[in-house]
Amino acid sequence: MKTPSPRFAIPPRRFAAALLLATGIAHAGSLPWSDAQQMVLVTIAHWNATQGSLQIFQLEDRQWQALSDPVDVTIGHGGAAWGVGLHQTQPGPVKREGDGRSPAGVYRIGTAFGYANTVHTGLHYQPMHATDYCIDVSTSPLYNQIVDARQVGESAVAGSTEPMRRDIHLQGDSRYRAGFVIEHNRHGLANAGSCIFAHLWKAPGEPTAGCTAMAEAVMEKLLASLHADRHPVFVLLPQAEYLRLREPWQLPAIGASADLHPTLEH
Repeated sequence: MKTPSPRFAIPPRRFAAALLLATGIAHAGSLPWSDAQQMVLVTIAHWNATQGSLQIFQLEDRQWQALSDPVDVTIGHGGAAWGVGLHQTQPGPVKREGDGRSPAGVYRIGTAFGYANTVHTGLHYQPMHATDYCIDVSTSPLYNQIVDARQVGESAVAGSTEPMRRDIHLQGDSRYRAGFVIEHNRHGLANAGSCIFAHLWKAPGEPTAGCTAMAEAVMEKLLASLHADRHPVFVLLPQAEYLRLREPWQLPAIGASADLHPTLEH
């Protein structure tokens, strides 16, 4: 019997590429996100901080230009730790399943999702239904994928604590009413962390289980600004790591001034 495909998921890549990223080996001379023309940058004060600042940038004339002023967001109740993304392995804490930390590093921005049938966004969008789950069971072959129980079977989603229609399953919870996938651990490495999203916060300033949360107006701005054909990336870093990596990772300057944005070398 053919195994049903995930409804939408963190898209698979070749296993060799997964090993390269997981072990921090990268092709010399270019950044894995050098095609990115949009960036969502979140900075936090230190590894254990649960609140941060978010800004949207777009590449114009080979320079990062701010599309928004900095706004407040919250991250995991355990702070942050290095996740599995486009970046090389770095010294410091490492994210694990259930640790309450948001993944630090550089990640592709994946599919947008929500409760409505359509939203205003340039990202690929998928409305969620009561049968959609993100699998956070590390031993599952569907680990870190969003699947439809009607396709994969009820037994395949058993034990998952991440229904995508939280309003239906969790007493009207509206946090997933609008959001998008942050492609952390897209290859599903066991126990490396799963189901990392940008989504609405439950209350201003309240931390998450590992996602990045924000006000509804901020999310609306993000979704309207981001376009899949611009290969957007999501970056989260403690301030000290941002300062250390800004030049080698060709990151934009934070703040409202466009005069400080560095020219990218592509």
